[in-house]
Amino acid sequence: MYKKVSTTAASSLLRASSSRFISSTPKISPPYSSSPTSSFVAQHRSLSSTVRSFRCSVPRWSHRVDWRSPVSLRAQIRAVAPGIERLERAFATMAAEHEFKEILTSLPKPGGGEFGKFYSLPALNDPRIDKLPYSIRILLESAIRNCDNFQVKKEDVEKIIDWENSSPKQVEIPFKPARVLLQDFTGVPAVVDLACMRDAMNRLGSDSSKINPLVPVDLVIDHSVQVDVTRSENAVQENMELEFQRNKERFGFLKWGSTAFHNMLVVPPGSGIVHQVNLEYLGRVVFNTDGILYPDSVVGTDSHTTMIDGLGVAGWGVGGIEAEATMLGQPMSMVLPGVVGFKLSGKLRNGVTATDLVLTVTQMLRKHGVVGKFVEFYGGGMGELSLADRATIANMSPEYGATMGFFPVDHVTLQYLKLTGRSDETVAMIEGYLRANKMFVDYNEPQQERVYSSYLELNLDEVEPCISGPKRPHDRVALKEMKADWHSCLDNKVGFKGFAVPKEVQEKVVKFSFHGQPAELKHGSVVIAAITSCTNTSNPSVMLGAGLVAKKASELGLKVKPWIKTSLAPGSGVVTKYLLQSGLQEYLNQQGFNIVGYGCTTCIGNSGDLDESVASAISENDIVAAAVLSGNRNFEGRVHALTRANYLASPPLVVAYALAGTVDIDFEKEPIGTSKDGKSVYFRDIWPSTEEIAEAVQSSVLPQMFKSTYESITKGNPMWNQLSVPTDTLYSWDSNSTYIHEPPYFKKMTMDPPGAHGVKDAYCLLNFGDSITTDHISPAGSIHKDSPAAKYLLERGVERKDFNSYGSRRGNDEVMARGTFANIRIVNKLLNGEVGPKTVHVPTGEKLYVFDAASRYKDAGHDTIIIAGAEYGSGSSRDWAAKGPMLLGVKAVIAKSFERIHRSNLVGMGIIPLCFKAGEDADTLGLTGHERYTIDLPSNISEIRPGQDVTVTTDSGKSFTCTVRFDTEVELAYFNHGGILPYAIRNLIEQ
Repeated sequence: MYKKVSTTAASSLLRASSSRFISSTPKISPPYSSSPTSSFVAQHRSLSSTVRSFRCSVPRWSHRVDWRSPVSLRAQIRAVAPGIERLERAFATMAAEHEFKEILTSLPKPGGGEFGKFYSLPALNDPRIDKLPYSIRILLESAIRNCDNFQVKKEDVEKIIDWENSSPKQVEIPFKPARVLLQDFTGVPAVVDLACMRDAMNRLGSDSSKINPLVPVDLVIDHSVQVDVTRSENAVQENMELEFQRNKERFGFLKWGSTAFHNMLVVPPGSGIVHQVNLEYLGRVVFNTDGILYPDSVVGTDSHTTMIDGLGVAGWGVGGIEAEATMLGQPMSMVLPGVVGFKLSGKLRNGVTATDLVLTVTQMLRKHGVVGKFVEFYGGGMGELSLADRATIANMSPEYGATMGFFPVDHVTLQYLKLTGRSDETVAMIEGYLRANKMFVDYNEPQQERVYSSYLELNLDEVEPCISGPKRPHDRVALKEMKADWHSCLDNKVGFKGFAVPKEVQEKVVKFSFHGQPAELKHGSVVIAAITSCTNTSNPSVMLGAGLVAKKASELGLKVKPWIKTSLAPGSGVVTKYLLQSGLQEYLNQQGFNIVGYGCTTCIGNSGDLDESVASAISENDIVAAAVLSGNRNFEGRVHALTRANYLASPPLVVAYALAGTVDIDFEKEPIGTSKDGKSVYFRDIWPSTEEIAEAVQSSVLPQMFKSTYESITKGNPMWNQLSVPTDTLYSWDSNSTYIHEPPYFKKMTMDPPGAHGVKDAYCLLNFGDSITTDHISPAGSIHKDSPAAKYLLERGVERKDFNSYGSRRGNDEVMARGTFANIRIVNKLLNGEVGPKTVHVPTGEKLYVFDAASRYKDAGHDTIIIAGAEYGSGSSRDWAAKGPMLLGVKAVIAKSFERIHRSNLVGMGIIPLCFKAGEDADTLGLTGHERYTIDLPSNISEIRPGQDVTVTTDSGKSFTCTVRFDTEVELAYFNHGGILPYAIRNLIEQ
């Protein structure tokens, strides 16, 4: 029996089976493909074999080829599958039964004809819609279009329309994003899981071809390049060669995935950073799928997916586990969020950058409290912000804690779409649709008053130059206060703002030889200066600003000291083009900021090694060395193991601090250096004006640069194109591989869910304080030579020089389980002040690596739990931060609070998240972590409610109440099935 589906779902079902030969009309634009309703997977399976032959002529790694129109596409399909007409007639019947068919409206083209049809929000004639935030209107349109009274019900639509009243009640809604975005660190485990799920389907006697993405999936390889070679004209090529040497097996696996799975595009290494590519190329803003128009929306396995919010596309980060379920047609279950209205007024002062603005906004929103909420920007100041400035603010949503930092589409958005090569017809369609559906902001017209959950306001005139650090993105420091703040950090006890350096050694100077040259370091010396990260490299104003600083410094005779590791890693080839066009790359090269590659590099810890002489000077003398980077994360241990102080700054400030050679400087009063004629050079002498930067942007950033860059992006590069991969749809696991390994998640799986469970007499594996990040839980950086992961690799013949990083080995569960809680800066209260990746094995009192202690507990049949403080799991949306603990045998985490995505990931892996009651934590309850813990949960899932209280008892006699953080009924279903992926497999088999 067919169930009701939207016309989008019906037509996209047709496309799901033939996704290999679907593309967009204009060559520059990404494809318009759709999100089919998962209940129809079975009905399109019969087409697979007939369509398979047609796919053979398509480039095997891309889901894009040219096509002329939906009509011609259908003609091509009919030629291969005559039975399609019967299905089409059935789809037409189902579409006619759509719950909201009466509001399906035509959008005419200005010159005649129509762009397509859309579900019209104004046609509902409901005054509540006019007051909805724009971000909520996107959720509403999706619910209407996908309403089949099965996955999405009419009641869900009503909840969203009544957002003003229903949002405070924390109601649950389903959401079906239009597409999924991956990068390679999170993409490899996602493809590993999909391959593993196919094997599970086989073992359970079902059809493995059911495991296929049903929405467009774009995977950009950007997390693997390391800064091994710097200050060289050949750095890009040499670093890419090393990248391929280290990652050939991973890259081959991803290339296999792009051929084995439908609807998956892999953008090769060397192309750019995922979020900049998404902004400049992949973002559709409005989809046009077989004549149905609807807003673009995306979830990504990287927390900075939010950058696309600056383009007016609703997007945010999810765990890899949740993204995989979305790929397989499962609707996302989410709590209808509150929306903070953030009003911007005024204009940035001369010399103030978008980076200064975003660090200010981040601090304000952290203070306001926006976890789990959308933030929507509006007001007269919007017209003063370029699209790139907006994207910079949206990018750092994870740092201020919001699900989204959303900028509705307006004229600035349309100008950017044209600049980046979207066709005039596409832009006209986008504007026409959004205006017709009340999703476009025209600041030339009177504004309808919108309702928000709470309000904030910032006058842009008040923003001042600043940086953030030394250990957290929201610890903003005004530039004029930096020297005083630095000395406070040296004095303060060890913490987020302290290093506890004794007064008598704070001015210590360490002299050493750097390749025959005399060199010196002291506390605060800059040893890494990196222009990096999607946050800033997508913004021409700050990138050209950095070039202007380098130019002025070079002309005055200033030079960055040679022992500072400088690098420039643009987010796309467009940056290189405009830096060359402006003539500023030459000056950046003179200061050591040669381009080193196109990827995330230093921002994610791929800094490469420091020179041995520098590393020795730091470690042998206990120097608090500094890194200054234009990134978005600066948690201790992330950027580099030897830089204890890490500051986020705009690209021009990165160059300025590199020239100064230290963060221990007052730029207003102290000179940066001495000019070639012997005069003191101050910060003000090298800092460009806003007008100078605007002139450089106007003359150097040209539409043709975007067109030429992205027309060639899908061609790959010689190293990628030479990779040969098998054509089998089931992956042949190599038991000797240290990169790709079949995980054990489904090996013992049956069709019967394991059911709910509590925890009995568990030991505490780790006892943490506040702000334990996913970098602490599952580091992405280098593998320490003495770690359990290093031991595993050495036993398998991998030399230390070939260890690569944890991030690059996320396709191997054996490495990643050993790398869980392996961060060298982690602080575990069980160790009584000692810092490092070890814990106490409670039964024996032995101090062991965390993996070794967990293995002992598992071998003895003991469950374990983790105790933590506030903001547990903050940072990157890292699914291994949940997979790793699950593989170590962790059954529950009890914390004061959780980061949104990480809590969801824990649920997805079957780990119970629990929150202490307000005002309580391990310290106030007198818990040491040496107790044994029993968590009283019913074994019948129907007896558990979202957010209910549970009792935790210990063998010491203490008992306390926690809130179980299963937030929705769907999450309870996941828990009952042992996790989201077993749930998805059983559902697909039963269809």
